[in-house]
Parts: sequence; structure tokens; C-alpha cells
Amino acid sequence: MITGNDVYISEDVYIKHSDKVIIGDHVAIDKGFYCTTNLKVGDYVHISPYVTCIGSIRGHFVSEGFNNIMAGARIICGSDRFDSSGLFGAMIPEHLKGKQIFQPVVMEPLSNIGTNAIVLPGSTLRKGVLLTAGSLLIGDTEEWGVYKGNPAKLVKKIDGSTLINSARELGYEF
Repeated sequence: MITGNDVYISEDVYIKHSDKVIIGDHVAIDKGFYCTTNLKVGDYVHISPYVTCIGSIRGHFVSEGFNNIMAGARIICGSDRFDSSGLFGAMIPEHLKGKQIFQPVVMEPLSNIGTNAIVLPGSTLRKGVLLTAGSLLIGDTEEWGVYKGNPAKLVKKIDGSTLINSARELGYEF
């Protein structure tokens, strides 16, 4: 695991593939974070308690910076397809397994995931996106959008100029 400066990682965090982890500066990862994927975390990120990021060594999660992932959120970077292509489950022999999906989940700068939200493989939270509490994101988003529901739909757009200016004060350009 490669970590930057001013990084707090709670003692009961589980990261399975720690050799595939890069963590930037000013990052806090709270109690109960469980990760089984490749992980790249940018600067000024907070991962709240009991967040799960799953998808095996074939999965990838990227948080580009200035992100918050609220308590109980689920980030799925790899999953079975659950169709008629074969059997499903971690312990099924490869030759009997059905189709699987492994696509990265990406949080662009200033995007946030609400409490108990779920993000499925291949989803991208564009710059400034807010996925509200309890929502299910499948796919791409629009910059500065607020997404709500199951499946998550764009409910409004926000002006991100104050956020961008604040990040600039810390030396960041987007």
C-alpha cells in the first residue's frame, strides 16, 4: 500500500489486495471499510464507516479527490451476471461459472456518494455529482448533477463554482 501525507486509516479496515492500493494526501478511512478491489484514492477523501467496495482483484475503484463516501455505501466493481450462462458464486469452479461483469467505478473530483447508496460496475460519478442516500447508480452521470432513486435519475443540477474556487485555494485545478 502506498499512502500520502496526513492519512488516517482505522485499525479495523480490511483491504485484501493492499499491494494494489494507492492513497493520496489528507485521507480518512473510517471503521469497517471493507475492500476486495484495486483501489486508488486521491487527495481530500473521506470514506465513512462500514463502506464496502467489492469486485475481487479484477475490480477497480478510483476516487479522484475531494470525494466523500458516506456510511454504509456499497461500491460494486465486479459481479456475477445472474443470467442463464452458468452457476454463480465465489466457490463455483471456473468451467461451470456464468458470465461476470468487471468494470471500474470512478468518482471524478468533488463527487459524493450518500449513505447506503449502491454503485454498480461501470458507473462514473462525473465532477461534482451527488448520489443521494439510498440511491442505486447504474452507468454514467452528468457533471454537477444530483441523482436520486432506484435507479438513480437526475433530479437537478448545481452550480459548482464555490467548490471549484475552494479547491483552488488548496492548489488544485479541475
